[in-house]
Amino acid sequence: MQLYNTLSAKEREVLIEEAGKERLTISFYTYAQLGNPQIFRNHLFIHWNELDVLGRIYVAHEGVNAQLSVPAENFHAFKAHMDSISFFENIRLNIAREQDNKSFLKLKVKVRKKIVADGLNDDTFDATNKGIHVNAKKFNALIEDPDTILVDMRNHYESEIGRFKNAITPDVDTFRDSLDIIENDLKDHKEDKKLVMYCTGGIRCEKASAYYKHKGFKQVYQLEGGIIEYARQIESQNLENKFLGKNFVFDHRRGERISEDVISNCHQCGNPYDEHVNCANEACHLLFIQCESCAKQLDNCCSDGCKEIYALPFEEQKKLRKGKGASNKIFKKGRSEVLKFKK
Repeated sequence: MQLYNTLSAKEREVLIEEAGKERLTISFYTYAQLGNPQIFRNHLFIHWNELDVLGRIYVAHEGVNAQLSVPAENFHAFKAHMDSISFFENIRLNIAREQDNKSFLKLKVKVRKKIVADGLNDDTFDATNKGIHVNAKKFNALIEDPDTILVDMRNHYESEIGRFKNAITPDVDTFRDSLDIIENDLKDHKEDKKLVMYCTGGIRCEKASAYYKHKGFKQVYQLEGGIIEYARQIESQNLENKFLGKNFVFDHRRGERISEDVISNCHQCGNPYDEHVNCANEACHLLFIQCESCAKQLDNCCSDGCKEIYALPFEEQKKLRKGKGASNKIFKKGRSEVLKFKK
């Protein structure tokens, strides 16, 4: 029984190109009590592999967090399988506004301790006592209220390219870093202000809203479905768009444009730009913002040093990488000292 990928990303990419069929990029999450995450992980892999689903799915005792790509022609079969599982039935699926057939190139279903690394001890508070979910229309009204404090629950490299106007954007590398910082910064407003939060698809706010209610915040709200669902609703309902720039997404696309505003800058020359790339030097792989001009000058690398390494024969590059940890596992996205322009 196959429970793992048998094709490389490059082999899969070729197959997708040859097939020439439309794929849909989808994300969803749910909190549910899973008795045996490993068995459920295997169940998902077997069924979704048959449907040619690709993506990154985390399974834990507390639920499932998924970002994936499914062939459009298999969507109804995929949805039928979802609905056959009690806690997946009629779940909201966030379908990307901008499609890319190569958003994912492997099916990775992994068992984790948590579906989001929040660093919280869930036994110390009621994680089901969540904040009030609001749709795009209600959210727009709330953030115009002078008694509202709007908080972006994402990381610095996400909010850098897109955010709601007047939102507090914690300068953090991880979600867990933001929780205590936000509580400390807003400790004087637990009683008198409305705490309104948003994130990419809603999953981080789901846990954070319960945590902040536990910490004494009396009026806690979260944008239902996150920025992804907000963008869909403002378009379908012809609402005012209050989001500036792009929504960072965790797949090959790295971002979906929500408005035409460009609010960030190239990390090398400082010109307005909002496209994230990874350094072409595989030993670095730094995620940063690079405009087309700088990409041409530096061969898609983050620095002259990486450009020199990237120019070496491939086998020489492999020798230099041997025995060294991959720096893309270090949270320094957009913060490296080699970058000349940083905010």
